[in-house]
Amino acid sequence: MSVDAFLALLVYALVTSITPGPNNLMLLASGVNFGIVRTIPHMLGISIGFFVLLLAVGLGLGAALVAVPALHTGLKIAGAAYLLYLAWKIAMSRSLSGKGEAEATPMRFVDAAAFQWVNPKAWVMAITAMAVYTNPDHPFISVMLISAAFAIVNLPSVSVWAGFGTALRGFLSDPMRLKWFNITMGVLLAATLWPMLR
Repeated sequence: MSVDAFLALLVYALVTSITPGPNNLMLLASGVNFGIVRTIPHMLGISIGFFVLLLAVGLGLGAALVAVPALHTGLKIAGAAYLLYLAWKIAMSRSLSGKGEAEATPMRFVDAAAFQWVNPKAWVMAITAMAVYTNPDHPFISVMLISAAFAIVNLPSVSVWAGFGTALRGFLSDPMRLKWFNITMGVLLAATLWPMLR
């Protein structure tokens, strides 16, 4: 891969990692509800889970989804159901208001990593990156370079969303504001399914 191609890949990784999507909306909500420190396992789970997904897609899983449409459909259904469940949990969260904080917990590392496998945006990002940037003459090295580019860019990008949420904690310490913020985040997270359902 040439230097120009790698720089273009880094730009693609940055743009796709930092723009709104299920992961970033959940991190924004987690930053608000739990703060940056308690959100770190969630951020690491996203980055490492996506790295593993990229490797899997680059090493043949993407081709398997194309070859077996039923597998792709099943993945979409499971992803949609889980995304709606997470949207509901976020919409009903009241963690900054006294009672709910003791019961509420941020997403764990393992859950965030596993979510990448049913996250529609993650699949689109992974398949597109592998289709566009893989060099057929050096497929294994290409897959490693693509995965490395995302590893470099993804964690800082998703951290911005958690940091922004943390910055909003003071403003959203009012229970009514927090309630409507969480409801809005839940609705927006559910709305990320729209492109997948068309």
